[in-house]
Amino acid sequence: MCINLTDLNRACPKDSYLLPKIDKLVNSTVGHELLSFMDAFLGYHQIPLAEEDKEKTSFVVDTGFYCYKVMPFGLKNTRTTYQQLVNKVFETLIGKTMEVYVDDMITKSIKEVDHVQDLEETFKLLQTYAMKLNP
Repeated sequence: MCINLTDLNRACPKDSYLLPKIDKLVNSTVGHELLSFMDAFLGYHQIPLAEEDKEKTSFVVDTGFYCYKVMPFGLKNTRTTYQQLVNKVFETLIGKTMEVYVDDMITKSIKEVDHVQDLEETFKLLQTYAMKLNP
């Protein structure tokens, strides 16, 4: 199934929120003894749409009229919206024990002995906000 969101994308202003620079994120891991790489399950599909916005994503098929309940693929601001979400969720850890680029996350520990505690902090926030990771 393919939903054409061209008109909706034209009607929405572009979000000017900047994504992090990959080279800066990679460089920030230098000197850390242990890294854990994580990938968010379904990424921005974990973001529920506001009730008043669901109708804007409506589509019709032979069996009826439907609307998305979560952010659909194809909207022009999905990456920046998701980046803003993860920056807010992990704001206390980013730059210290964690780096995040859209749906890719790294928990980093300067000392290997601290890694379990650093991961626990990451998982606690994931659990608090009901965010899921790919296994």
